[in-house]
Amino acid sequence: MIITPAEPHDVAKLLAFREEAAAWLRGLGSDQWSRPYPADKLLATIEAGTVFMLRDGHTTAGTITLTPDAEDGLWTDEELAEPAMFVNKLTVAREYAGQNLGGRLLDWASDRAHRAGARWVRLDAWTTNGALQRYYLAQGFTYVRTVREGAAVNGGPRVSGWLAQRAARPADHGFTDRTPAPARLPFAA
Repeated sequence: MIITPAEPHDVAKLLAFREEAAAWLRGLGSDQWSRPYPADKLLATIEAGTVFMLRDGHTTAGTITLTPDAEDGLWTDEELAEPAMFVNKLTVAREYAGQNLGGRLLDWASDRAHRAGARWVRLDAWTTNGALQRYYLAQGFTYVRTVREGAAVNGGPRVSGWLAQRAARPADHGFTDRTPAPARLPFAA
């Protein structure tokens, strides 16, 4: 399988991935990703070069967003002073479920973050999705805390504030990586 940067024409596929994942999560009793994601916001992240596609021939098997930008209100100033990259929107097509592609994408993100000079790979997960939280813990992440207030839509409680991190490190993810070398983080050693 090959990992490449997403391109603007991938927006429709990424939105379909999100809908597929939301439907699967609904079947498990979770409201995660129940709100539609704005296509223009997704396009902006693609154009910023932070969205990556895992391709199996002509089929897209998964996607991950890896960015040096933290979401507002989640991490402390002290944490933000440490070089880190942030995982978002990790999704694997249901037809590829059970093949550890999510774990391998996290390893790829860890490797890329390490090459950028990051100390940490960090993420936030849905606060009520205990299965997802256990998944990230099983992938070597350590729970940091849960943020329930601030930056929430329509003034309600934050829905994705379960925070975890793991050390950025070289990893053998097994993908053919066709992404450009990552930019060094500005405050990396």
